Amino acid sequence: MKSYALLLGVCVLSVAGCKQHLLTDYRPLDHAGMWSGSLEQLKALNASDSEVAELVKAKQARLSDDACLALVAAAHEKKHPFSSGDSVANLAAAGYSEQQILEIAEHDQLDSISGDAVALRLIGLSDGFVQVVLQRRLQGRPTLGTPQIARLKNTGLSEQQILEQIRSGMTDAQADHEVAAREAARNHAGTGFVRVRGRKAR
Repeated sequence: MKSYALLLGVCVLSVAGCKQHLLTDYRPLDHAGMWSGSLEQLKALNASDSEVAELVKAKQARLSDDACLALVAAAHEKKHPFSSGDSVANLAAAGYSEQQILEIAEHDQLDSISGDAVALRLIGLSDGFVQVVLQRRLQGRPTLGTPQIARLKNTGLSEQQILEQIRSGMTDAQADHEVAAREAARNHAGTGFVRVRGRKAR
């Protein structure tokens, strides 16, 4: 974890100014499989009982000890406790890597972005497409909403075509209009009226 050591150092240095959690019960993490050395590092991060409970969810989602420690360090760097165990577990279950999860954590957007991020996976989009959209959202750049992306895909647009629309600045309202137009065109395709002429009676 590239940024873990830096985050850990920052948080250890600031522990003196934080509320001390001397009586935190770390046994649930021990039972969840965290190594004793990692537990000692977690103590240095001054984790609380509530954070331990959230980390148990992350461990149950098969995150490594290093990733769990980095999650707490990232939260403390943002001046709040780690409270996003469910979001982390959902992202992991959807196939996001530890690196991707930690990147979201470092932007302090685990809870705000996890629902859409999971939905992007459920749509069946490629890893490359998902990464581009995720990066744009983390950077605060304009990006189509997940429902609009799904609807555009369902009308037959390729991922490359959708990305071109995103990069051109298409808004959700414009995407909805595009979807409506494409669905209308599809529904009317092949419904042209052809008059069949019969023989005139003699």
